[in-house]
Amino acid sequence: QVQLVESGGGLVQAGGSLRLSCASSGRTFSTYYMGWFRQAPGKEREFVAGINRSGSSTYYADSVKGRFTISRDNAKNTVYLQMNSLKPEDAAVYFCAGRYYYSATYSRPDEYDYWGQGTQVTVSS
Repeated sequence: QVQLVESGGGLVQAGGSLRLSCASSGRTFSTYYMGWFRQAPGKEREFVAGINRSGSSTYYADSVKGRFTISRDNAKNTVYLQMNSLKPEDAAVYFCAGRYYYSATYSRPDEYDYWGQGTQVTVSS
C-alpha cells in the first residue's frame, strides 16, 4: 500500500512562488508514474503536471507550462511541484497521485491508483 502526503501549500501573493512536496511511504516509489492535479471549488479535478519513473520526462497542462516544474527525488521518495508566477486562477487544492502502470497520457485522474489528501494553495491578487 502506498501512502502519499502533500505539503507546502499556503497563501501567496500573485506573482509569487510556492514549492509543493509529496512524500511517499512506499519502498517502490521509483516504479510509479506520478502526477499533480488540482481542484478549485465547484470545478472538476484537473491535470497540472506528470513525470515518468526516472524523472527524465515531464508533462504539463498548457495553463501552467513555463511557470510550474515537476521533479522527483527517488532516493527521498518525493515528488515536487515548483510553482512560479502564481496567478489567482491557480488557487485550488493540489493533489499528488501515483500509478504503477504505463499510460500514454498523464492527464486522466481515473488512471491513478493512489492519491494524497491534498494541500491548499491560495493566491491573493
